Amino acid sequence: MNTETLIKLDGVTKVFLTDEVETHALSGIHMEIRQGEYVSIAGPSGCGKSTLLSILGLLDTPTDGTYLLNGRPVQGLSLPERARIRNREIGFIFQSFNLIGDLTVYENVELPLTYRGMPAAERKAAVTEALEKVGMAHRAKHLPSQLSGGQQQRVAVARALAGKPAVLLADEPTGNLDSKNGDAVMQLLAELHKGGATIVMVTHDVRFARHADRTIHIFDGRVVEEQVEATA
Repeated sequence: MNTETLIKLDGVTKVFLTDEVETHALSGIHMEIRQGEYVSIAGPSGCGKSTLLSILGLLDTPTDGTYLLNGRPVQGLSLPERARIRNREIGFIFQSFNLIGDLTVYENVELPLTYRGMPAAERKAAVTEALEKVGMAHRAKHLPSQLSGGQQQRVAVARALAGKPAVLLADEPTGNLDSKNGDAVMQLLAELHKGGATIVMVTHDVRFARHADRTIHIFDGRVVEEQVEATA
């Protein structure tokens, strides 16, 4: 594994203010994730897992602390700069798939590349390669409504992969799937990791957390334990 640090959080906190009440979602998070690593973030509902993932994905900003992505501080960037980095360096896999209903499978995977301004020929090659990786090339002309939940999540993975991001962020990627499809998606993520992908996955399922190289346990907004999985 490459030992170069891809993500580094130092003293990251997140405080939400509502009706003069302070909610400390994250308190002093220190974390490093190396290139090519597969990390799961585990903990009970409401512990701060999704808030942490939103900060990692530049969808939210820390109240305090520093976040380095590929050695660059990102917490002070403008909204357009954050959007550009999200589009080019971060792939998102959501629990609810987030596919656009009136676009085909192909068009859903292509859309982020269009926003990037990638030439048509490059887009076609990237979309085709991503759909083939997840076994969905034969469904390229279908609409999301014509697919099962497991197939929709595979398309969502392809969309995240197509731009060759530095890191894949998966937020409860099996949460809306039955056990068979959930296992299939986890196997797909394992294969992508073997191919060199850096993956950070939020999960509350201990079985799925064990797929990762390392599990970071969060409780009440703090890292309470780190667990390295034994290799076979």
